[in-house]
Amino acid sequence: MTTSAFPPAKFQSFDEKSDPSQVAPRLAALRKAMKAAGVDYFLVPRADAHRGESVPASEARLAYVTGFTGSAGLALVGTKEAYLFVDSRYTLQAPAQTDTALVTVHEVASLAIDAKDYVKKDSVVAYDPWLHTPGEVRDLTEKLKGHAKVVAHDNLIDVVWDDRPAPPAGQIEILGHNRAGKSAADKIADLQKTLSDDGADAVVFTLPESICWLFNIRGRDVPNTPFVLGFAVVPKKGEPTLFLDPAKVTPELENALDGIAEIEPAKKLTKTLEKLGKNGKAVLVDPASAPIAIADTLRDAGAQLIEKRDPVLLPKSRKNEAELAGMREAHKLDGVALAKFLHWFDSEAPKCELTEIGIVTALEAFRREEESCVDASFDTISGAGPNGAIVHYRVSTKTDRRLNAGEIMLVDSGAQYLSGTTDITRTLFTGSATDEQKDRYTRVLKGMIAISMARFPRGTSGAQIDVLARQFLWADGVSYSHGTGHGVGAYLGVHEGPVGISSRYTLPIEVGNVLSNEPGYYKAGEYGIRIENLIVVKESDFAGFLEFETLTLAPIDKRLIDLSLLTDAERAWLNAFHQQVWAEIGPKVSGDVKAWLEEATAAI
Repeated sequence: MTTSAFPPAKFQSFDEKSDPSQVAPRLAALRKAMKAAGVDYFLVPRADAHRGESVPASEARLAYVTGFTGSAGLALVGTKEAYLFVDSRYTLQAPAQTDTALVTVHEVASLAIDAKDYVKKDSVVAYDPWLHTPGEVRDLTEKLKGHAKVVAHDNLIDVVWDDRPAPPAGQIEILGHNRAGKSAADKIADLQKTLSDDGADAVVFTLPESICWLFNIRGRDVPNTPFVLGFAVVPKKGEPTLFLDPAKVTPELENALDGIAEIEPAKKLTKTLEKLGKNGKAVLVDPASAPIAIADTLRDAGAQLIEKRDPVLLPKSRKNEAELAGMREAHKLDGVALAKFLHWFDSEAPKCELTEIGIVTALEAFRREEESCVDASFDTISGAGPNGAIVHYRVSTKTDRRLNAGEIMLVDSGAQYLSGTTDITRTLFTGSATDEQKDRYTRVLKGMIAISMARFPRGTSGAQIDVLARQFLWADGVSYSHGTGHGVGAYLGVHEGPVGISSRYTLPIEVGNVLSNEPGYYKAGEYGIRIENLIVVKESDFAGFLEFETLTLAPIDKRLIDLSLLTDAERAWLNAFHQQVWAEIGPKVSGDVKAWLEEATAAI
């Protein structure tokens, strides 16, 4: 089968999402509004009020003003100058998408910039209080103390954005007990017990993943992730209140939440917060995610603020048996699609006619053969040759590249099935690899296997085991700049906190956590290597210890392995993994795909 036989990709667009020529008139319009408001600088974050990885089109203000469409960034627009701050993932993308004659791009390690370096003395810096957290504003205010005035202001971009898209009003899906594993009523009851322990009378939720998990609902408000955008207030006693766009509320939703939660229009949230304050309630808000508008409204009305981490994040990360059963089912479905795709790739790649877009389109087509696949869990990273060395590369019609003979192909992709969420990276090859390529690939594989085989005492954090994946690359004086693993939701966000595998994840890993395991190596201008499976934490046979079970069911390309670098234990793990893939996926495919899979999973 060739790529021309596939219909256009349903989940992912390859169009250029930005137009640098629009930056100049939009900056001019914003500056006119700033002058009228008496503002010298205006902050433009990538975030919306819900801090999601994906934002709806109506909230994409950073992209509107600067053209930059990455998932993390911050602009500081002055009356004469403008700065765009991005991290190392977007060093190439940001300058290509904006007008660099008008916007200066800075790569920074943290978006908590030292604003004094960019803001003139005695100026006024304004921000939208619904788009910044208390912690962010405190940091900014402290850095500009005695230098500039920081003020909250209505969003000036909204004033000049004439063709702003309408807010999303997607359908809300109610999860049954067979998928959620625990009723919303029981989750709320558990939460209310923790509120008593924290001395809180109520908690305000702004993160969509927390709200969706707590109330057993899913939505279609943003790309790639089944989120419902809204807010919730949960009291220590009594029914919570969900604040939603009335357009999303159906009789089915009202029936499902009858006796569990009240539903109110989102515009009534402020009045509810003011009432909590007037009654002198102690209210828990997450200073790392809740908009400062919420904290200020509560405080100004007389509430006692308790600033603590969102209390749903940890319980949500510990998947129950029903959620894990769904995740296992999703990976079986994904394994079938991946077997078909990888067989197709091996058949077509030697012809040297495949393009990055064609590869994404084919993979999505194989996944869409399964009716329960509703979306990609993120835009597929399809990097041929040197593009594979760009860690978060997004192919577009402008950058689409042909896969040439002798080049490495990196494909990082995932899907949202009704049963669960997947994320997998495979580095592919069909020619004759160099010794260096095999060495680097094998060191990455050894690191991935080391995490997979790890056994560790209860209480161990991801920061403590991260080195297991890096040790083999470090031994040869190289490394990779991204984390080794992130949390993954159960039919929720493909990137989920607060547990992961990198130096920044200091919370203990717990039973039921689903994590990615994805070390890599990147040689700029030549190739990229990453191998990723999803793993779940389980009890070990040794008392007091934990270990991992691998969820992903797709073969790892053996042609790039330098077998002399593998230990007997590593060979045994890889053979056992491939035996499991064959046992689980083999019976679900047939013909040439089955024959290919048998060979791909054969023991080494």
